[in-house]
Amino acid sequence: MKPMQDRVEPPFWMQGNFAPVTEEITAFDLPVDGAIPPELSGLYIRNGANPRHGQSSHWFLGDGMLHGIAIEGGKAQWYRNRYVRTPIYEGAPRTLLSGLDIRYALSNTSVVAHANRIMALVENALPMEISRELETRGFNDFGGRLATSCTAHPKICPVTGEMHFFGYRVVPPYLTYHVADAAGALVRSVEIPVKAATMIHDFALTARHAIFMDLPVVFDMPTAMTGSTMPFHWSESHGARLGVLPRGSGADTLRWIDIEPCYVYHVANAFEEANGAIVLDVARYDEHWRGGPKRNAFDTAALTRWRIPPGATRAEETCLDDRSVEFPRIDDRRTGLAHGIVYALATEGSLADGVFTELLKYDLKSGRADRRPFDGELPSEFTMVSPAEAAGEDEGWLMGYVYDRASARSDLVILDAGDIGGKPVARVRLPVRVPQGFHGTWIASEPRQRGTAASPWSWIGSN
Repeated sequence: MKPMQDRVEPPFWMQGNFAPVTEEITAFDLPVDGAIPPELSGLYIRNGANPRHGQSSHWFLGDGMLHGIAIEGGKAQWYRNRYVRTPIYEGAPRTLLSGLDIRYALSNTSVVAHANRIMALVENALPMEISRELETRGFNDFGGRLATSCTAHPKICPVTGEMHFFGYRVVPPYLTYHVADAAGALVRSVEIPVKAATMIHDFALTARHAIFMDLPVVFDMPTAMTGSTMPFHWSESHGARLGVLPRGSGADTLRWIDIEPCYVYHVANAFEEANGAIVLDVARYDEHWRGGPKRNAFDTAALTRWRIPPGATRAEETCLDDRSVEFPRIDDRRTGLAHGIVYALATEGSLADGVFTELLKYDLKSGRADRRPFDGELPSEFTMVSPAEAAGEDEGWLMGYVYDRASARSDLVILDAGDIGGKPVARVRLPVRVPQGFHGTWIASEPRQRGTAASPWSWIGSN
């Protein structure tokens, strides 16, 4: 046994509920406390990093594992967890050049449903199609037309049904914007001219524009040549700006808007005011990875608003709340449209501390922030689900996985979005632990997107 002073503390992503689970299970007819609303009919899936062999060099680099619950008729029909079977999962060897291959990555970050497909996503690879039962089907390269990776945060326009997304690379072209129509065909690809390779996790969409964040976490080739798995670092000289591109236009119409240096993983939403001003709400870090991504190198992020007045070359910046938050979400029906409510998780310290303390509901019109503490529990990101197309912004439910420290098991917790501090509407009891992960989505049995079939689940199918 090593002397106490020689022991190395495991990184946060290998401790507590961040630690991986390795067994894939299927459980049917799950017990429920409370009552699942009968209007809920569909599938909740969340993705996350879950290293198959129990180790990974960074929280972002474990194999993808999907955790899904099917709900129908007021019942939780089943829970499944399944690895996303990428080439790396199947044992493909890692090399320096494999990092440039968009078919060689871990699909571990999020899930999207669009145009008859469910896809597991990570920002440095092609989308990986999965079945309703969470089984891996294979990469979706849009009929050979997609030559870049796909962001883990595509935006589906609620008006047109289009899916807007981008891919970034560490070799030119560094950034490319894509649009898939409502039927799932890739119809536009536009190279966005940026001066260097940077880490770009998210972007924003409004009714008339796509907005890209060119921020100073830059790719470091010498570090990559040493075999580092996360060769990015904070740059004092790169600067920070927003690229505003009219939807449907070429790169010649792109304009750049200066902002204070910062980093952003997640955009809550963006929209346009009546006078044409563009508004973005984001979780903003003052800086990120100065000196590179050390073991626990996360600062704290605050909910922040950028506003770009018509004709401006610099954005106005307002901190909406100085609490440490992450995973901001809205009602996805408002994507690109004016929103008044943002949901987020509050953190004790930074993400690296691994302690999410409460769910916050920001009413941006009144300035009020409602809280739901999680005493003895550890929540993950919550997803907003509305009962009907015409429902209000907080008419519906929030759902997310919550880990109970006492029982060492997890539940799917369903809350009333209008009263997040009240008793849960329902708590689906799971027989296992669901590790802390990244992003989830609700896939209704009868989807609202244009170009999809009307009968329940026929638009997705099964294995």
